Amino acid sequence: MRSPDAVVVGSGPNGLAAALTLARGGLAVDVYEGSETAGGGCRTEDLTLDGFHHDVCSAVHPLVAASPFFRTIDLAARGVKLLYPPVAFAHPLDGGRAPAVVTSVDETAGGLGVDGPAYRRLFSPLVRDAGSIVPTALAPLRSVPAHPLAMARFGLRGLLSLERLARRFCSEEARGLLAGVAAHAMLPLTAPLSGAYGMLLTTMAHAVGWPVVEGGSARIVDALVGEVESLGGQVRTGRWIRTLGELPSSRVTVLDVTPRQLVAMAAERLRDRDRRALGGFRYGPGVCKVDWALSGPVPWQSEACRKTVTVHLGGTLEEVAASEADVFAGRHPDRPYCIVVQPGVVDPTRAPVGRLTLWAYCHVPAGSTVDMAERIEAQIERFAPGFRDVVLARVTRTAAETARHNPNYIGGDINSGMGTLRQTMFRPTVRWDPYKTGIGGIYLCSASTPPGGGVHGMCGYAAARSALADLGAHR
Repeated sequence: MRSPDAVVVGSGPNGLAAALTLARGGLAVDVYEGSETAGGGCRTEDLTLDGFHHDVCSAVHPLVAASPFFRTIDLAARGVKLLYPPVAFAHPLDGGRAPAVVTSVDETAGGLGVDGPAYRRLFSPLVRDAGSIVPTALAPLRSVPAHPLAMARFGLRGLLSLERLARRFCSEEARGLLAGVAAHAMLPLTAPLSGAYGMLLTTMAHAVGWPVVEGGSARIVDALVGEVESLGGQVRTGRWIRTLGELPSSRVTVLDVTPRQLVAMAAERLRDRDRRALGGFRYGPGVCKVDWALSGPVPWQSEACRKTVTVHLGGTLEEVAASEADVFAGRHPDRPYCIVVQPGVVDPTRAPVGRLTLWAYCHVPAGSTVDMAERIEAQIERFAPGFRDVVLARVTRTAAETARHNPNYIGGDINSGMGTLRQTMFRPTVRWDPYKTGIGGIYLCSASTPPGGGVHGMCGYAAARSALADLGAHR
């Protein structure tokens, strides 16, 4: 048996991106994954009924379409087909209204009535500069950006809370639309940077779209595993690694784990100051997720909701803000903000003919054991009367169960750490190279490192590049 030059623990997109980057650098790489299948949060399983293929967590992939790392892979040649709905996302309001984002900024603005000009002024420059803004946002914020003017235009507004950013709009439609997309941040809408999440995700909707993968998100992982193995790497599943001592000797070790797990795995090798710094890393709220097998389409009142994969539920900006404020106060909202994903709008392969899959989640306090299915279904019924009539089966996973299923989701936090201003600038600790752990030859590459959560591979890519640079310096 060969001795690896590099070992990666964890086979989520970031772990596999690190493995692929190291293998491209000429290293023999072994990947260890505790679960029986690779992928972390990027998996597809039959969760409800046979033949109904559900994405376990990650489902909609603007970041795959935008990521500099994924542009180094011929995804189509590896069987990954991105499917784009005619509407990127929609946000229904009472009375059958549903503002929506489509590819064209002008067309989107045209649907916002009196707020159309303000929307156009905000997003036209961002979409024009998306090729500069998005790669910079997906990299560590530790150097002068290559396109400072474009980033300045984005950053000055992005530092605002969503509630302050939304003051430039007066209609419920425009304000609700922005609140729904910004709430992906899992931050109070009064928090700095909550506006940046809404701006960035909306900019990507215009610039690259919000696609899903035909057949399920697991196809992305299959492509990454295939690339790693084509370069001689090995992916070993069913192998939980609890301490660094369980790993074979290697020149480089890259860990797709959170700071809490790093401390547990390497406590005896960490300096006290590094252990304390990692212990101060803050995790965010959890999610309660429901998957459904449906006998037919969701009966949305709005046509825009019937044409999109992604629907943000929660009503007005004030309602969404109240829901997120409840979560951060440790309460379970009666009318939760929900993200609903219906891949069958563009991908009929997810279920038997005429049937559909659907999933939704809402934010809940970390570690929650509360089943929010009834409250989530009530929100869907609010905008799609008769929804329960098309439900064939449902499966709920609470935040506590989410954490048990994926150890990186501490308390059910699918972003592996809060996206606060401090933890955006210094993630996971205050260190020039955020991927180094303070232990020679050992690097961190999970979503707890820059740029944070999402299927983009950039955490793993950057951590591996840091390791390769160090190896070059010591040759």
